[in-house]
Amino acid sequence: MAATRFFNAMRVVGSTASLVDRALIAAMQARGRHEQARANAMSHGDRIAVLAEVHQAYEGDALVTDTARFFPAPNGSVELALRQVRPGVWEASWPSTFEPFLASVAERYLSRVENRTARARLYLKNPAGAACSRPAILAVHGYMGGQWLLEENAWPIEWLLRRGLDVVIPVLPLHAGRGGAHRGAPAFPSSDPRLTNEGFRQAVTDIRTLVRWLRDRGAPKVGVIGMSLGGYTSALTATVTDEIDFVMPLVPLASIADFAREQGRLGDGPLAEEQHTALERANWIVSPLARPLMVPKSRALVVAAEYDRITPVAHATRIARHFDCEMLTIAGGHLVQIGRAEAFRALAALLEREGIIAPRRARS
Repeated sequence: MAATRFFNAMRVVGSTASLVDRALIAAMQARGRHEQARANAMSHGDRIAVLAEVHQAYEGDALVTDTARFFPAPNGSVELALRQVRPGVWEASWPSTFEPFLASVAERYLSRVENRTARARLYLKNPAGAACSRPAILAVHGYMGGQWLLEENAWPIEWLLRRGLDVVIPVLPLHAGRGGAHRGAPAFPSSDPRLTNEGFRQAVTDIRTLVRWLRDRGAPKVGVIGMSLGGYTSALTATVTDEIDFVMPLVPLASIADFAREQGRLGDGPLAEEQHTALERANWIVSPLARPLMVPKSRALVVAAEYDRITPVAHATRIARHFDCEMLTIAGGHLVQIGRAEAFRALAALLEREGIIAPRRARS
């Protein structure tokens, strides 16, 4: 009887989590209706032709192997403008050195002046201007995130600090304060694959800048975790640089084309499959599946949520298989992550095993 009650309760939890996810999907679709209407106005042949042009504009698959040219490393030391918010917490900003790869979209992409300034919030054991030998973790938010009140409730910051990690939350391009006066859905990711590609390129640039700053400050190890869109970004970062030491994509997006197909944006039948293939190729330059993992696979963990209806388990599975790393499936959905504590305990166990943080008993 007890087992039956437990499984019935879990089914109710799963159903509730799925409903919350579906409500968010409906809101996202309503916000993006204008862009989608423009895309739907194109014929199937025109869509395929445009997506093929985007793929070629990024030199086909050549740049996938020439990673350093598309994702250049930050130059020199990094200076952040710092403002203390409260004890242990600092706001950081710095000029984003990013320049769009495609000149054809540079003016449009750079038109949001606020996005040219990168932003992050730092949760540090030692003062921001002081050296520190603690490892650090960058936690990358999801779509429509980046507001500090939201992020401070989304991440177990105090728990991570107690486990011996400094915490940094970067703001993704065109999100929150980087979106300026824009209201509604962030302009990144976009229905224009070129702007999506440039957005991920800028996100990786900004994350690598923070990694460089943390290392210059004395952090012996720096890792990246991310949720949803941030999960995609963290996985992508782990394939384009060996500057990070561990990675945990949490309920990650794995493929923009897969997401579009799952949300019914590509129609049905063979024509939809052709569009899916073309969209995957157009965004392949920034796909976390396009390059091998550059972090030791023993330091990678991918987390899925059983009842996720936004980025279903299949997304996490694609990344975990590509990385050939451990995958954990927790209860709940994309937003209502019932088993999230289990995921962070698994991350802590991984970091202890790899010698990045000390076992809890060793610090007591």
